[in-house]
Amino acid sequence: MSNKEVVVPIGPYHPLQEEPEFFKLYCDGEVVKRVVWEAGYNHRGHEKISEGKSFDQSLFLVERICGICSCSHPFAMVNAVEDAGNITNIPVRAKYIRTILGELERIHSHLLWVGLAGHFIGYNTVFMWAWKYREPILDIFEMTCGNRNHYGMFKVGGVRRDIENDDIPEILKVLDKLKPKLNLLIGAVMDDPVIHSRTKGIGILTKEDIREFHALGPTARASGIPIDVRKDDPYAAYNMVKWKVITAEEGDVFAKAAVRLLEMIESVSIIEQCLNGLQKTKNGPIDIKLKEVPAGEGVGHHEAPRGEVFHFVKTNGTNSPERHKIRAPSLMNIPTFRRSCTNQTISDVALILAAVDPCYCCTERLLSVYDWESGKREWTFNDLVKLSHEKTRKIMKRLKKQDV
Repeated sequence: MSNKEVVVPIGPYHPLQEEPEFFKLYCDGEVVKRVVWEAGYNHRGHEKISEGKSFDQSLFLVERICGICSCSHPFAMVNAVEDAGNITNIPVRAKYIRTILGELERIHSHLLWVGLAGHFIGYNTVFMWAWKYREPILDIFEMTCGNRNHYGMFKVGGVRRDIENDDIPEILKVLDKLKPKLNLLIGAVMDDPVIHSRTKGIGILTKEDIREFHALGPTARASGIPIDVRKDDPYAAYNMVKWKVITAEEGDVFAKAAVRLLEMIESVSIIEQCLNGLQKTKNGPIDIKLKEVPAGEGVGHHEAPRGEVFHFVKTNGTNSPERHKIRAPSLMNIPTFRRSCTNQTISDVALILAAVDPCYCCTERLLSVYDWESGKREWTFNDLVKLSHEKTRKIMKRLKKQDV
């Protein structure tokens, strides 16, 4: 730290962050020269806990990694377990239901983000509109799943509950009412000069920045890179419906907002097509009633509202995962602040950090290991990274032998 630099803390508790997290801004006057991120406030050890649970219990566990992504993590996990067991005969009706849930969550997550973004810049009309229009989406979840969050719908081999055909007209009616509201919200954001002045040209990420940090989801698509797991490696019913990947070129905060707003229109279209598919598969099965999961290793991913969420599951023929590795999109998106926040003013940094829609609960990792009784630190963060690298090399060596 030079004599000119002044440290401005954001967090660990800050009104523009929904979760505890700590950023140190090293500033020269009002200009941010560098940012240091200190993690470790939310780690809950989900991966280790999962290894002591049955597959059904693990699905309920990963739902609670993130309240907003409580569909995304079980979606990725069932894909991983089904990949590990080479389970491919998922009923078509279950595929449609999984896709509907994924897209409903995308709409409610994007509306939540847009509303909070409006609140952050003092535009509370956008905040109130977005959260008002989000309520009917949560009502659909309650109608179909019984819960407005933590839906409990996913299981290996299908889904736990059907979407009743009698409910489909009501869901379609809600979506029809939502369309003009979304267009109104899009118009309010896209045409407002105050929003433009606060978001255009702010926190720009170039295509090269996206590739360097391996950013995902709307953060990448707002910089003109059309990556989307739903299109690049289709699963569930995403290759059974028509839709397009939304991108922008500017890479600033405004572009990230525009991508999310326009993605909601695509999500509504996907849900409508899936509901039509459900009507054609009336009374079809929703579950293959799997008795056991074979031994194997599998990866599963899902295009969560923030980007690709990735799960690796190793099974050994028992009722529990032997290893369960989870990587959320925020782990890739948050570090982009090293580029987007540099040379920006302090007043813009909190908005830039929020622009990637960070989820710190999804992202947190273990930083140190302490002995419970003595309080002595056994392993530092660097020790844990070294152990992780060693294990990765062992796995790669074993896989190479298997290929031979």
